[in-house]
Amino acid sequence: MQHQSYSQFKAFKAITIAALRSISKSPSSVIFTIAFPLIFILVFGFIGGNGRSGINVAFSPGSDTASLLAKQIGQQATLKFVPYRDSADLFNKIEKGKINVLLDVQVPGKAGDAAYRITLKALPAALNQSNRLKMELQQIIASQDPVVHDRLARLADIRQASINKKEFKTIDFILPGQLGFALLAASVFGTAFVFFSLRQGLVLKRFFATPVRREYILLGEGTARMIFQLFGAILIILIGRFFLGYTLVHGWITVVNMLILSALGILVFMSFGFIISGLSRSESSIPPLSNILTLPQFLLAGTFFPVSDFPGWLQPISKALPLTYLNDALRAVAFDGQSLWGVKLDLAVLLLWGIAGYFIAGKLFKWE
Repeated sequence: MQHQSYSQFKAFKAITIAALRSISKSPSSVIFTIAFPLIFILVFGFIGGNGRSGINVAFSPGSDTASLLAKQIGQQATLKFVPYRDSADLFNKIEKGKINVLLDVQVPGKAGDAAYRITLKALPAALNQSNRLKMELQQIIASQDPVVHDRLARLADIRQASINKKEFKTIDFILPGQLGFALLAASVFGTAFVFFSLRQGLVLKRFFATPVRREYILLGEGTARMIFQLFGAILIILIGRFFLGYTLVHGWITVVNMLILSALGILVFMSFGFIISGLSRSESSIPPLSNILTLPQFLLAGTFFPVSDFPGWLQPISKALPLTYLNDALRAVAFDGQSLWGVKLDLAVLLLWGIAGYFIAGKLFKWE
């Protein structure tokens, strides 16, 4: 009768609370989940700006790209011309800092006008790039004629204007990347170390002597890690919002969507921890195996730099990593205001990684 009346839920609750206390007292858990990402977020957040060097430019729709001056500008090695599909894609790239300055070149064709009318449009954060481009254009125009310095104003009328769109700041790119990596690192390292220790310390074996079912042991430990890491995610998001101006388009709704994405990421990444726990023969082998999974994603999954900035041969590798899709989804939800359905492709790829991860984990995971 005692065995039949045993409450699996109470056992699950007790395991969860005990695991949560253990995680909260672990220095490595606090460092990976909160301290480590916050250091990078604060550093890049206080630097400010749009986080990109150089001048990325684009000709505005309707610009006279067939003119001699436009062709000469297009040949400048110091300028990177960014293609766009349509006006919506153009302004999306301007918002996100992929295009620093929008260049409009016109040939008025009226007597008394300058030969060219040039307008440089940029976000306030890209004012330095706009000024640099203006200086380069003056040099290009001056190079057309030895005495052009005496009649520069008659040859080209260069104006600057501000684009009134919401600004994509460094923190808007860095925070999701650091949050995603924090979830990855804490899930992989934490899960691998915890279950390896439980197995080596014969704790799991002792559990078998109790009526607690095996799945509740896994659920208890997993739920504790989920709660702790989501608490860290909330803390990171709030610090970014109130101290560094992190963009949350729809306020608390955006925060909820980001937490849902974070929970899915934790669930997927824990499967990697189970795999490493099953592969490891000693505690010292866990860090190297974990780093094989986490470090490439830290560097290549758009944590610090957009995947589009990587060499062409490297981009397919970056786009195959699960952290890339979590980072992209977090940025799309926070800055672009996308719903979870709007990032369904990213969610689908994460789910596929999760299914594959747990399938492999089921083959490798050891209870004893």
